[in-house]
Amino acid sequence: MLTIRFNRTGKKNRASFRIALQEKAKAPNHRHVEVLGSYDPHSKVVVLKKERILHWIGLGAQASDSVHNLLVKEGVVTGKKTAIKMVRPVKKEEPVVEVVAEAVVEAEVKPETVVEAATK
Repeated sequence: MLTIRFNRTGKKNRASFRIALQEKAKAPNHRHVEVLGSYDPHSKVVVLKKERILHWIGLGAQASDSVHNLLVKEGVVTGKKTAIKMVRPVKKEEPVVEVVAEAVVEAEVKPETVVEAATK
């Protein structure tokens, strides 16, 4: 399936993006079918090939959430903006604490000696 999405270009701390048509399974910076525009978030400059974007959407290509919101903002497509799904990492509990607690129960050792041994 084809998707229209951002490809990051530019220097460190000075990103700019190409809007490219790619296979969905490919990594974002790998081979693309066609470049459909560019976006510079620092200067808010958007360059789009409106006819080509509408052509590919007509053939079944789907835009990513961020690109869809940009296309709605620029008036290329109509509709509502979509909510972008942000995934936050879940903090994991430290398994070392659990292992030390199990060692205290199994060995019937005083907890003070186990804590001292673990900190060495």
